[in-house]
Amino acid sequence: MARVCTYLNFADYTEEAFNFYKSVFGGEFTAPGVRRMGDMPPMDGMPPLSDDLKNLVMHVELPITGGHVLMGTDAPEQMGFTVNFGNNIYISLEPDTKAETKKLFDALSAGGTVSMDLQDMFWGAYFGSCTDKYGVQWMFNCLAKD
Repeated sequence: MARVCTYLNFADYTEEAFNFYKSVFGGEFTAPGVRRMGDMPPMDGMPPLSDDLKNLVMHVELPITGGHVLMGTDAPEQMGFTVNFGNNIYISLEPDTKAETKKLFDALSAGGTVSMDLQDMFWGAYFGSCTDKYGVQWMFNCLAKD
């Protein structure tokens, strides 16, 4: 079945970030769970992974609100990656109720930065935005009238 997912790259704290998201949204990581760099088979022409890289996250998936799936990986500099967080990506959530919107907003903004407080907007939504403590930007757009 087709789906849309948001993929997040972190330098070396994907597991910490995804455990935080799991505490916010509940649920479980999609089987087989957290896959580690050390789970990769040796590849021709590639040096063996150092012990500090073997435990990093190769891939993790967490179903969240409305069937959306967050995916993530560690992208360490030692493997040639450079992670740059900018203002070009938001994860937009559309919860079913204002209460759920506030709960998620409060949890995700804890330790982060609120860029727009939750409020009723002219287009009829309860809207707000924040950046979580890991630098990921979130928008909330609840159309419920409760």
